[in-house]
Amino acid sequence: MNKPEEAVRKPLMCPSAQPDMEDGLVLGVLEDTPDGKRLAWIEEPQPVTPQLLSLTRDVDPRNIFRFAARCEESRCVHFDGQDCQLATRIVQILPRAVEVLPPCSIRPECRWYQQEGKAACFRCPEVATHVDQPSAEIIRVATPAQ
Repeated sequence: MNKPEEAVRKPLMCPSAQPDMEDGLVLGVLEDTPDGKRLAWIEEPQPVTPQLLSLTRDVDPRNIFRFAARCEESRCVHFDGQDCQLATRIVQILPRAVEVLPPCSIRPECRWYQQEGKAACFRCPEVATHVDQPSAEIIRVATPAQ
């Protein structure tokens, strides 16, 4: 008699990844709004490819797109061995960007959602992976604990 196969769990995804990370996807486009940059989700995330990145020409792709990728866990400065401390700081420091849960194609596999729940989702649209001139608040969020 065969043993039942264990359920295959998808790896958790980082919703604020770098474009060169494993299993990279474009989640959306960063738009300028009166409240700062905000993520406009695309309906179907697209794989990160050299061709897609070349569309930004001389502009850093992180200033145009927001990427998701497989969470690197212990290889990431924000991971403490169990949790993403970036997600914790985002929820603790940043105000809500939206009042309605935004559409998200990676939510079931999102490390931030799995860890922080909807509180992370309400702040997610205001997160930019790369900021040229960050505020003191953004520096606090992005700086790992020593």
